[in-house]
Amino acid sequence: MRTVLGHRNIFLPRSPDVTTHSELIDPSSRCGLFQKLMYQTSHLPNGMTVASAQMPHMNSVAVGIWVATGGRYEAAEDNGAAHFIEHMLFKGTRKRSAAQISQAVEGIGGYINAFTSEEATCFYARASHDKLDELVDVLADMFLHSKFDSVELEKERQVIKEEVAMYQDQPQQHVQELLSALCWPDQPLGRPLTGTLQGLDGLTQARLLSYYRQNYVSGSTLVTASGRVDHEGLVKSLGRLASKIPSGARRTPVAADPAQVRPRSILCTKEVEQTQMALGIRTCSRHDDRRFALRLLNTILGENMSSRLFQTVREERGLAYSIYSATSSFDDAGMLNISAGLDAERLAEVMKVVKAQLRLLTEKAPTSSELRRARDYVIGQMDLSLEGTESQMNWVGETLLGYGRVLDPSEAKSRMLSVTAAEIRGVAREFFRPERMNLAVVGPRKDSRAVQKLVESPL
Repeated sequence: MRTVLGHRNIFLPRSPDVTTHSELIDPSSRCGLFQKLMYQTSHLPNGMTVASAQMPHMNSVAVGIWVATGGRYEAAEDNGAAHFIEHMLFKGTRKRSAAQISQAVEGIGGYINAFTSEEATCFYARASHDKLDELVDVLADMFLHSKFDSVELEKERQVIKEEVAMYQDQPQQHVQELLSALCWPDQPLGRPLTGTLQGLDGLTQARLLSYYRQNYVSGSTLVTASGRVDHEGLVKSLGRLASKIPSGARRTPVAADPAQVRPRSILCTKEVEQTQMALGIRTCSRHDDRRFALRLLNTILGENMSSRLFQTVREERGLAYSIYSATSSFDDAGMLNISAGLDAERLAEVMKVVKAQLRLLTEKAPTSSELRRARDYVIGQMDLSLEGTESQMNWVGETLLGYGRVLDPSEAKSRMLSVTAAEIRGVAREFFRPERMNLAVVGPRKDSRAVQKLVESPL
């Protein structure tokens, strides 16, 4: 079971209201990669949604049950509940033990896993296309009939505590959790998805079951499948799940608090060989039209080895082994994150170079060739990432939960192609401001005031 600790954004338009009929999308006329691919969606009477990406040229099928719940839906006393429940659904049902759940999928040559993010939880499996019914049976059994056995629950509590300790022992991961807490203080979006060592003890069986019953309902549930799959057959095979899942409406996550008036920093002093820094700049939500320009800006800034940060910080000056930038976007908020691993004595110099690159983007639009390379990279990466059945299953689930409909990848490509260099400079000027910046550092330094000065210094 894997935990997603940062959610990548999907740069697509806001959807209209979800309809109550079956929808069919054929992107073959616009995108060569998807010439044999169809997206189809059915909205069932009880509120559950079923969607498929039909890839008849594939031999496999991937299927996932998604729930619109994650870290953002948790009250402070429930922090870590969504992730804990993800684990518990693998710990045994009325007819299968934990071992039999994995054996039922792996014994037919398949793979089963799950993840929790800020806004979604997904249980998924992949196998040969003729094993779809077996996969659906196992996932539905987990989803509907997990026992939440008290003995297994206590065992898993210790397992998750070890997971929390593991992340805290990894400076690259720990600095990201500190940054989230700094960007989104005292709110669900800033809390660790795994919960805390102290808070996990308060997640009793009764509290977990209460959270489960509140969120695992028809209006919050989505089933997606991709590969060699017949949509109508998929809907029919899900009849047992649809008929037994409790009725209920999808909940609204706790809103992000946008208030920030000055740059913030946090220093965690730890005796490690390499200092980890993460500079978070608050940006925009996944529904904001500026996200397309921001996506290309991120590519130019630090997403790959051709980026400005990699070339200046690592290749030209040798100041860090790793440096990169990435974006995260949510329903009502977003962040651009610049992270690096470096010697503690070079932190100030690296921050100076980073801010110089940010300033340059606000002062001068990228060249036409730089913009072209960024577009080609983003579109190429999208093509590569959507070649497999599992990635298509994720695309369908994430876009449906995030926008209310399955979105055609060519739509995102078209929007990327329309972004101008002036728009990229424009979003840089809007977002690269001191009051939007937050700096987290993990390393042997002890001078927190000096770290604060680094983030306060002008571009």
